Amino acid sequence: MQPTLFLSDLHLSPDRPATAAAFEAFCAGPAHAAAVVYVLGDLYDWWIGDDQLEDPFAARIAAALRGVTNAGVPVHVMQGNRDFLYGTRFERDTGATLLPEQLVVDVNGVPTVLLHGDELCTSDLDYQRYRARMRTPETRRRLLALPAFVRRWIARSLRRKSRDQSAQKPESILDVAEDAVVAAFRAHGVARMIHGHTHRPATHHVDVDGRHCERVVLADWHDRGHWLEAGAQGLVRRDIT
Repeated sequence: MQPTLFLSDLHLSPDRPATAAAFEAFCAGPAHAAAVVYVLGDLYDWWIGDDQLEDPFAARIAAALRGVTNAGVPVHVMQGNRDFLYGTRFERDTGATLLPEQLVVDVNGVPTVLLHGDELCTSDLDYQRYRARMRTPETRRRLLALPAFVRRWIARSLRRKSRDQSAQKPESILDVAEDAVVAAFRAHGVARMIHGHTHRPATHHVDVDGRHCERVVLADWHDRGHWLEAGAQGLVRRDIT
């Protein structure tokens, strides 16, 4: 039985060469043996538009994904809070398919909702207002119309601002809100959820109207490569250095 693999929050950038090397090793090894691979947001540390593929590092990562899809393994990529400007060129160059913000898939017979997870952090009102503003089609068009060097400056400024603001916020605000989690379970009628974003890997058990539900949080790639494998042994966490 070929497993289904889930990963998120890699934040790949030239500043973290070991992480990029771990991702290339993942693509050349475990991903080739998978039935399907889901990247649930923040593959790159930032994405200013598909013209970023002209950058050697971005192209190198795209080539690693292309190696997986060329081997016949479907790769599905979800947009995260850092990389929400993917377009058709990204799909063409990688062979991957872009996913909607939330998607229900069958994982070993269990209907499971997949999402990046930032939309569940509803206690962070400032971030949710920013998210709503940035995800409109009009904002996307305006951003992509700017010169690349301006978009790159904006991305770096937003990263610095996000780090500064996060350092000043209570930990509870930066995590998911339980009412948002319950609402997502109700909306999709499933008993399992897989997401990233919070960098707090764990499996949570949630009661939703008397139903036992499971929320699985993926690990970020800060110290090494991490992914969740759904296979014959159930859900198993794996890593690669």
